[in-house]
Amino acid sequence: MRRPLRWLAALLLAPLLFVLLYLAAASLLMLWPAGRQSDEPPAVEAYVMSNGVHTDLVFPARSHAFDWTAVFPPGDAPAVPPDAEFIAIGWGDRAFYLDTPTWADLTLRNAVGALFGSQGALLHVTWLRRAQLQGAVWHLPLSAPQYDTLVRHVLDTLPGPQAVPVAGAHYGPEDAFYEARGRYHLLETCNTWTGRGLRRAGVRVSRWTPFDFNVRWHLRPVQRPASLPTAAGTSGTASRAFPRGPG
Repeated sequence: MRRPLRWLAALLLAPLLFVLLYLAAASLLMLWPAGRQSDEPPAVEAYVMSNGVHTDLVFPARSHAFDWTAVFPPGDAPAVPPDAEFIAIGWGDRAFYLDTPTWADLTLRNAVGALFGSQGALLHVTWLRRAQLQGAVWHLPLSAPQYDTLVRHVLDTLPGPQAVPVAGAHYGPEDAFYEARGRYHLLETCNTWTGRGLRRAGVRVSRWTPFDFNVRWHLRPVQRPASLPTAAGTSGTASRAFPRGPG
């Protein structure tokens, strides 16, 4: 009788042990970062944004270094504001992105489905005004070579030479979804995509980034000017600025 009870206890404790080991690995590797601060002056105004779970890379929509409108035409979104200066780009599970536009849409089925083998991935692109760069935003100081590398990281995620939009898929008037390479799972999350790009560019970041805090830990947060509204007053804007689901 004791042996079956021991097997049952082990079976019940195994998921908890796995979760603890997963969290411990993520936390320990955060303290052993890859990359370093570049000696070159920042050449591009770039950022990392987070909704508390999911991270996006944020770049100037157009600059002397690269024109993102040539890759992701603003016309793919329903109504990009004429004063949008930045583009936020994130990677995530296809089904989760499309089926979970808000936390209210989260179900156990789509969460488990994403974690244990997805049916593909998408890039989510959102056009941002400068005023939306507040709240959960971190500076991303990039030299010209580092920025070129991050551009290549995004372009390499596309399945071909042209970005392919997903017809009718939007969270709001300022965003669009595009087909992407890869599959989302426990070891390959939206944040590992962000972190891998930063490591590839030589930015100081955790060696494994399954969570948003792994990505932003070594970055400097953007300070909100005193004249701007409080977080409670900007919550509506922030929810439109980047994916409302984990991705």
